[in-house]
Amino acid sequence: MEEDETLQGERERAEGETGATADVSGQLSVSEFLCHCCYDILVDPTTLNCGHSFCRHCLALWWVSSKKNECPECRVKWEGFPKVNILLRDVIEKLFSDAIEQRKEDIQQNSDVARSLAAFQQYGTDQIPTVPNTGRFNPRGGGFFSGVLTALTCVAVVLLGYHWSSREFEEDHLVHKPVARWTAEEVILWLEQLGPWASHYKERFLLEKVNGRLLLTLTEEDFTKEPYSVENSNHRKAIMAELECVKALGVKPPQNLWEYKAVNPGKSLFLLYALKSSPRLSMLYLYLFDYAEAFLPFIHTICPMQEDKHEDVFTKLLDLQDPSWKQWREFIVKYLFLPYQLIAEFAWDWLDVHYWTSRFIIVNAMLLSVLELFSFWRLWSRRELKTIPHRMWRHFWKVSTQGLFVTIFWPFIPQFVCNCLFYWALYFNPIINIDLVVTELRRLETQVQ
Repeated sequence: MEEDETLQGERERAEGETGATADVSGQLSVSEFLCHCCYDILVDPTTLNCGHSFCRHCLALWWVSSKKNECPECRVKWEGFPKVNILLRDVIEKLFSDAIEQRKEDIQQNSDVARSLAAFQQYGTDQIPTVPNTGRFNPRGGGFFSGVLTALTCVAVVLLGYHWSSREFEEDHLVHKPVARWTAEEVILWLEQLGPWASHYKERFLLEKVNGRLLLTLTEEDFTKEPYSVENSNHRKAIMAELECVKALGVKPPQNLWEYKAVNPGKSLFLLYALKSSPRLSMLYLYLFDYAEAFLPFIHTICPMQEDKHEDVFTKLLDLQDPSWKQWREFIVKYLFLPYQLIAEFAWDWLDVHYWTSRFIIVNAMLLSVLELFSFWRLWSRRELKTIPHRMWRHFWKVSTQGLFVTIFWPFIPQFVCNCLFYWALYFNPIINIDLVVTELRRLETQVQ
């Protein structure tokens, strides 16, 4: 009798657990467990350091195509080798077993997925664990440490210059090559740069052997039909928006800092140094001489209209309408009093594209704002406000001379040297400005005492 009662109690508990599971699965839907790469239910979910989860085969496809150890969504670098989130996997398989089984059958039939998973797993097996460095620098190192740091900085700049000189024409050639001459592989490269979601349509474009000439003839209606079948309306709009730009320009439009640098190398170097030393004059230059290509995307990004604040960065760059009076009002106030904040806001909007570079620019803009504040404070405290017109003219002459120098001597300067100067200003000036801010703070503290 006692055994029968025990068995009955266990049966009731099991039925209660089954009912609870059914209630939970009834409350949850598949849409709450979607992979942000394939937009389907997660299979073998792999969670990265940043917290985002993807199907393991989607992560493997992304890694094989990009060769980057970074999150496909937020571009944060992941450390070590990602592993399957066992708890999340078990929950999904328990709640949506039928959907998971169907997905696994579809995945097993794809040979590209199998090869990508094998290569990804081999990469994890071949990884050599690194021992964290526990050594400490001696803060009393003085001049020796400063000299070593300077030497390492110079070596890093040279390596960066050489690295990007060798890669520049390999990665950015589509911004120079006419679209009518694109091969099918180059069309796939253009498609992949639209985002991780574009990999879903890669095979369809390859099977149709879509080259540049065929790409120019495609319409939105073509993408809704076979063999392309781009059913997601957001994906279709993104493809068509970029395709319209390609048709208008005849080449791939520059979409990030590196591509803009490839198309306008001399102007990029000049603007980088000019924005650092004289942001107001640089923005005035953009307004007068580069209104449509540079100034309009700049002002629409930092002073967006109310209705497009939630649009992605590429959609903003396609909006070339004249700014409204509200945008001008916001821009002029910041232009006069906080010019470096405008640069920081522009860089902030590009965090998804240039993760670390944008952070360097934002930090540098903050430091330059502090240094400019100290400069105005010195003029006020020393009662030298009358010298401001003379200083402004001298500054204007200096910036104009730099621009003239770049214009005249640019064709004769080796690309390697230009790259070194570019990356020095971009990545190592913030370090110099930190030292300048600390020096100014000590000087101010001495004056107060």
